Amino acid sequence: MNEHVAVVDLGYGDAGKGTVVDALCAAATVRAVLRFNGGAQAAHNVVTEDGRQHTFAQFGSGTLRGVPTHLTRFVVVDPLALAAEAAALGNPFELLTVDGDALLATPWHRAANRRREAARGVSRHGSCGMGVGETMAYALGHADAPRVSDTLSRTRLRRRLAAVESDLGPAGVPLDDVVEAFLAFGRTVSIVGPGYEQRLLREGPCVFEGAQGVLLDEWRGWHPHTTWSTTTFGNVSALCGSYRRLGVVRTYTTRHGAGPFVTEDSALDLPEGHNATGEWQGAFRVGHFDAVAHRYAVEVAGGVDGLAVTHLDVPGRCPELRLCESYAIDGEPWTRIVPGPARDLDHQAALTRRLERARPGALRRPDDWAVAIGGLLGAPVVIESHGPSAADKKILQLHS
Repeated sequence: MNEHVAVVDLGYGDAGKGTVVDALCAAATVRAVLRFNGGAQAAHNVVTEDGRQHTFAQFGSGTLRGVPTHLTRFVVVDPLALAAEAAALGNPFELLTVDGDALLATPWHRAANRRREAARGVSRHGSCGMGVGETMAYALGHADAPRVSDTLSRTRLRRRLAAVESDLGPAGVPLDDVVEAFLAFGRTVSIVGPGYEQRLLREGPCVFEGAQGVLLDEWRGWHPHTTWSTTTFGNVSALCGSYRRLGVVRTYTTRHGAGPFVTEDSALDLPEGHNATGEWQGAFRVGHFDAVAHRYAVEVAGGVDGLAVTHLDVPGRCPELRLCESYAIDGEPWTRIVPGPARDLDHQAALTRRLERARPGALRRPDDWAVAIGGLLGAPVVIESHGPSAADKKILQLHS
């Protein structure tokens, strides 16, 4: 690997970004893994060849290989969740750098997030309950929203956390306890300023690790069942001028919680070892490979240079699994979801309502799943994954 690579999920998340990043780090010398969106709600499961396992949230998925992690300014950093994850990994803080301009998620953001979602009742939007969206929303209306660099100043940190508590309401935790925990975070991690990413990029090939999926993008997903995060390559392009775009899909489509899912089929026997029904996310849903939705993801992401297809071992265990190449909506055949205007949530909400009425068209079972998926999405398959570890990956091509 001699180029930077950005790894993006072309679905609703859970396609295997973590295991793909781990495989890239195992196959080549990688200077660093840069996280470029999301926060502590990520759950990227990695299993190494010797049986080590970790579900990564804020640390990059190359950590078990000794590859450094950099949390860019686009990541919502949760110091309390980070401390717990670090402890599970043996506290590898020497491998971590954090942009001082990144937003801080606090217990008050998390509590407000859960109250808001619970109040929606059966009309929940879908949430991981970690307060990431609440943190982003708060920052839009408050220029003094707490940021990572604030953990270097007790006075400024306390003032800004007190303002969050006052604005968002109680979280069942004393302010001074949070202040002390966040100050400890500031003493422990390496907090860096503007330009650090450029230094990393000059020093060697880097892997950009995305969170969630393009079909959950804040502007391009099925509103309002989306995330407060740019899940396309947009943030990567703001950080790096030249990189390879790698899109990740499973051989079947999955979704956590509420929102349209045209190819959902609860009769499919697809047990999931690392995903289950959650209090805030809701049920883990599975369905046939949705080429229509994944083609839309490729288009709104600006295209991909290659695909990583995971779970290629599953079709052999699930003979009922199929590919869906078209929908029927109000009697009309759809083979393409036409992207709407940029940042038009009214359009996305109307699209959501139409997709809720959609039904899958004819389903087919291919002889070669990787070849079929590559053809349907119009991109070469450059990584084939037949299992959880890097040893189960076949890397066919990483550069042009």
